[in-house]
Amino acid sequence: MAFDEALAARVRDLVPAGAVEKKMFGGLAFLVGGHMAVAASGRGGLMVRVEPGRTAELVTRPGVSRMVMGGREMDGWLRVVGSPEVDEVPDLADWVAEGVGYVATLPPK
Repeated sequence: MAFDEALAARVRDLVPAGAVEKKMFGGLAFLVGGHMAVAASGRGGLMVRVEPGRTAELVTRPGVSRMVMGGREMDGWLRVVGSPEVDEVPDLADWVAEGVGYVATLPPK
């Protein structure tokens, strides 16, 4: 499945100037300081990088689950699907801000 171009365009409008776009994981990722902050996933919805210690709190929201990579769930990486989490502007903006805010705390690559 290809990533949702419309969702990618909406994310593009929300990431800070200077964010780099890169095709990754079958989707379109937006990198800040060399770190993936958020992506329009090739499986639909978003991939969002968050502070690992907040994972348990954030997965309680509707449509949110841990990303599974290499057959295991990963703290700090979320899959966000479905309405309203990615369909409504304030919610999408919150997720983009969550990812961008976290990677801004990491040293640049």
